[in-house]
Amino acid sequence: MKQVEVCVFGAEILCPSCVNLPSSKETYEWLEAALLRKYRDQPFTITYIDIQQPPEDDQKKTIAEQVMNDEYFYPLVVIEGNVVGEGNPRLKTIYAEMEKHGYVSVTAL
Repeated sequence: MKQVEVCVFGAEILCPSCVNLPSSKETYEWLEAALLRKYRDQPFTITYIDIQQPPEDDQKKTIAEQVMNDEYFYPLVVIEGNVVGEGNPRLKTIYAEMEKHGYVSVTAL
């Protein structure tokens, strides 16, 4: 199984459409805890990316620009280049994408 990368794109300022929802950083922390619990002992990386200061990676920079240009709401969750949640991401959708990559819930073992 290839180790996947989960990226959460966001900003310090709350998304204008996301009033009363967790911040991007809170979503990142919540998602990290949920994935570590569900896929314990299965390697993956989860990265928070500030859309106003994206890394030099071309793909991540492009996605950050798309968020800044309002093509996506943030926080935006991307797994291996596939957008799997935006604004208020759903765990069920994120779990389904992880399982497409071979991850197995520890409750299913």
